[in-house]
Order: sequence, then C-alpha cells, then structure tokens
Amino acid sequence: MPLAQIVLYALPAIPLAALTLPLYVLVPTFYTETLGLPLASVGFALLIVRLFDAVNDPLIGWAGDRFRPRFGRRRTLFAASLPLTALAAWMLFAPPAGATPLWLAGWGLALSLGYSGALIAFSAWGAELADDYHGRARLAGWREALTLCGALTAIVLPFTVGFASPDGWHGLAILGAAVAVLLIVTGAVAVWRVPEPVERSSKRIGLRDGLRHIAANKPFVRLIAAFFLNGVANGIPATLFLYFVSERLALPDARGPLLFLYFLCGIAGVPLATFMARKIGKHRAWCFGMLAACLAFAPAPLLPEGALIGFGAICALTGLLLGFDLALPPAIQADVIDVDTASSGEQRSGVYFAAWSLVTKLALAAGVGIVFPALALFGFVPGGTGVAREGVLALAIAYAWLPIIAKLAAIALMWNFPLDEAGQSRLRDEIDSRR
Repeated sequence: MPLAQIVLYALPAIPLAALTLPLYVLVPTFYTETLGLPLASVGFALLIVRLFDAVNDPLIGWAGDRFRPRFGRRRTLFAASLPLTALAAWMLFAPPAGATPLWLAGWGLALSLGYSGALIAFSAWGAELADDYHGRARLAGWREALTLCGALTAIVLPFTVGFASPDGWHGLAILGAAVAVLLIVTGAVAVWRVPEPVERSSKRIGLRDGLRHIAANKPFVRLIAAFFLNGVANGIPATLFLYFVSERLALPDARGPLLFLYFLCGIAGVPLATFMARKIGKHRAWCFGMLAACLAFAPAPLLPEGALIGFGAICALTGLLLGFDLALPPAIQADVIDVDTASSGEQRSGVYFAAWSLVTKLALAAGVGIVFPALALFGFVPGGTGVAREGVLALAIAYAWLPIIAKLAAIALMWNFPLDEAGQSRLRDEIDSRR
C-alpha cells in the first residue's frame, strides 16, 4: 500500500484512542466528584455497560462478516458507527449539571455500541488491506503510533484545562467535542480515500462450523492466550500507576508528566518494533519486547521515595517497549485469520477482532479483579492516610513484579509460535488458489 493511503486509513485511530483513557479513568471521577453522584450508582451504571460489551462485541463481529452491502462490509459498518459514537462521546463527556446515573448508563451503552462497531470494522479493514507478512506490521505500526497520539491528547487536554466544575467548557467537554469532530472528519476521509479490501472468501459457513474452525485454529488460541496474559500484565500497572507514584514514591505532582513521558516514548517504540519484526519476525520481536519490559520493571519496587529520575527512566523504557505490545500482536492476529480463511473458506476478520476486543476488556477487568482484593488483604487503601508499610510494599510488588509473572507466561507461549513469514505466504497462496 502507498504510505499516503496507510496514513489516511490510520487517522481515525487518533479520536478512537482519545475515547478509551477518559472512559476508564476520567469519566468515573468526573461523575462522582464533580457531579456528586453516588459511587455505588456510578459503579453499577458502568457495570451495565461492561456486561453489554460482553454480548455486543461478538454480535457486531458476526454481523460485520455476514452482511455484504455494495459499498463494502468494512467501510459500511465503520461509517455507520461514526455518528452514534461521536454523539455519545459528546453527551457522555459534557453532561448537564443535573445528570443522573441513568444519563451515564444510557449514553454509555450508546457509546459502547458505536465504539465497538467502529473499532471492530476499523481493525478488520486494516487486517484485510495488507496481505503480506511485513506489510501488516507496517500498517499496524502506523495505526498504533497514531493511537498513542490520541492517548496523549486524552491526557493533556482534560488536565490542562481542568474539569473540577460541570459548567461551561471544562476539559472533558472540550475533549468530547474534539473527539466528535475528529471522528467524523477523519472517518469520512478514510472512507472516501481508502478502498474496501478484496474479500478472500470462497464460501459461507454456518455458526456452528464457524465456532469449530475457531476452536481448531491452534495459532489463534495460542496468540489469544498470550495476548490475554500480556493484557493482564499491562493492565495491572496501568491501574496502579497513579497510586504507585503518589503512595510509594510520594510524587503526586509528577503523575501527569510521567504518564505523558510513558506514552510519548511509546510512539518512538512503534517504528523500533516494526524494524525488529522485519529482522527477526513478528512473534520473536514481541517476545524480546516483553522480556525487556520484565527487566525494566524489576527494579521499580526497590526505588526509594522521591526517585523521580529513576522512575522516569523506567517509564521511558517501558513506554518504548509499549510500542511492541501495540504494533505486533494485531499484525500477528491478521496472520492467524489466514489460518481460518484457508481452513473454513470464509474470511471472518470481524469475528476474530471482536474476540480480540472482548479479550482486551476481560484482561483489564481481570487485572483490577486480582490486584485490588490482594492489596486490601495487606491493608492498602487508595487515597487513605497513614497507609501501613506492608500495604505500600504490597502495592509496589503488585505494580511491578506481579506483571512480570504474566509476561513470562506469555513469552513461553509465543517464543516458538508456529506461524512465520514463510507459513503466512503459503497460506495466502492457498487462499488465492481456492478463490
């Protein structure tokens, strides 16, 4: 693909990514602290949205594969999802001062529906645009680099403007408006200028046969298990980052700059990941990236209070390695879809990326479900005064050493991954000859 076409395809990743961080981090805080809604009510509303996600994603993936409108199944679903996503983002990020938990739940469900539709179609579109082993890494690299740009925007804008008051153009409202406009503009340009990929299906299969082929897709099962473990490993420090910097390092004012440094270095890590993938293969490059992240995280619990430079170096290095986690697994995912297409005869990227999206959310939920009860056993209370030394030590260990165990398990699964460049090329030849 020409570079200009890749960039135009990847541009919607900026507003899509700018939705994710606020939804998990800022929205609960804004609705409880700024709007004054009860914590239990906000938690229940968000739980409803998460449960809806669990049903929503597989259905969207299945529908995206089955329906074939004239404009193209990927571009049609993507374009149709954008208006709902933009409207729901604005309504959720800029609620009226008297908003209730019903407002949060209703617009949260609307955003979940629109966002899942857009993201699954967007990911499947990219996986099918590039056919070759390294071309997929290149395309995914550009998309994930712009994803990190969106994450940086979501950090800088709300914290710079502030969102302590629900009135006027607070930081979250400005972000909602920016996301809504950018989604429509970049999405329209992508749909206009980037073609629908050639479909490689030679036949259609039923739901039961489709599930059987997914279960028999050994590379996919291996990849999704490793991705889940690595997702848990990344979700735990993401959840505990603010607490670790405040309670363990006693540097609450450095949280924003350190988070910005982390994502900024992630942008630099994407081209490094694609370079390594070209030299040694995607799965082996990802393994080395995860191993280096383990080594970088290892000294974090040993840092003394006030270790700004030491922890800043850890944030920079792990941020650089974040590029490997973002760029390489989706490119490998596109390869394992070829295994299913060659076996079943139907190209079902939507179903596979729906499973990918669902596992991503489950990994984040599992990280929180594991670490918060464990910390509570050691007496750690987020934001509490006079936290016991055992609680702070448990926080430090959970932040850095617990993720290392999960990452090492993911490395063990991926080190001898059976699908390399030669194997993927043979699969493409088989798929093309069958068509």
